[in-house]
Amino acid sequence: MSGDGMFHQGQRVWVHGPDGAAREAIFVGGGDNATFFGGPPLAYVVFPDTREGVEIELDRVTARD
Repeated sequence: MSGDGMFHQGQRVWVHGPDGAAREAIFVGGGDNATFFGGPPLAYVVFPDTREGVEIELDRVTARD
């Protein structure tokens, strides 16, 4: 488990945008360095439709059923 135990690698998740829209993604891992340097917890996700990988604030990610 990564992301403070909230998600596991390969888990299907939603990424919530600033406009309230949710986009499907796959959780890849947590970004522990950001917290160490005083930033917010981060997650790494991949969007299956574009195969684009991004680093995003963990609080914008929720699990999909």
